[in-house]
Amino acid sequence: MHSGDPVPVRAQAPQQAYEPQQAYAPQQAYAPQQAYAPQQSYAPQQAYAPDPFEAPGARRAALPEVREEGIGRAMDPRFQRQEVAYDGGQRPGTIVIDTPSRFLYLVQPGGRALRYGIGVGRPGFTWSGMKTVSAKREWPDWTPPAEMLRRRPDLPRHMAGGPANPLGARALYLGSSLYRIHGTNEPHTIGQSVSSGCIRMMNEDVTDLYERVPVGARVMVI
Repeated sequence: MHSGDPVPVRAQAPQQAYEPQQAYAPQQAYAPQQAYAPQQSYAPQQAYAPDPFEAPGARRAALPEVREEGIGRAMDPRFQRQEVAYDGGQRPGTIVIDTPSRFLYLVQPGGRALRYGIGVGRPGFTWSGMKTVSAKREWPDWTPPAEMLRRRPDLPRHMAGGPANPLGARALYLGSSLYRIHGTNEPHTIGQSVSSGCIRMMNEDVTDLYERVPVGARVMVI
């Protein structure tokens, strides 16, 4: 605003006349982009598949939680059965279970061995020692031991052998212990540490081992 004094108006030259600007067609109207719903939030994957013999949510209080690589639905190709060089010093016919590497070796003559991928005990359920194969069963029945039933009271007291049985197609029993080398109906767990101490193999692999190994064979678990 001005103070009230008159302000002289400067005479201005007449503005130059411009030609009217070219009329442009209005820009094409674009429809608004489709609104996308936010992506579904997924819960983090479980570190490893739950043991079918363990009660949901149950853990041993004395054991810290150990997270491992997630279990895929396909077995890693390196766990497929193959013949390899072997210099472990065991005589032919001996089964050597390398728990940390998750391989089972059947020692052959001439410094060779058949190597199989296996699933082993999860943290707190691994073990080592020398055993012998005390019995062999085809499509074995399964009777959960009392300790397992205390952890999983929902388990059946007995399950007949067959494709749905967690012991799979064959079982080799180790001494007087509760441990076995057996097949599995969860082949994606081969190469993982998820069992309650037993050694899991692909059904076709445990069948192959079953045919090669007699009762009385030595089993070394390391």
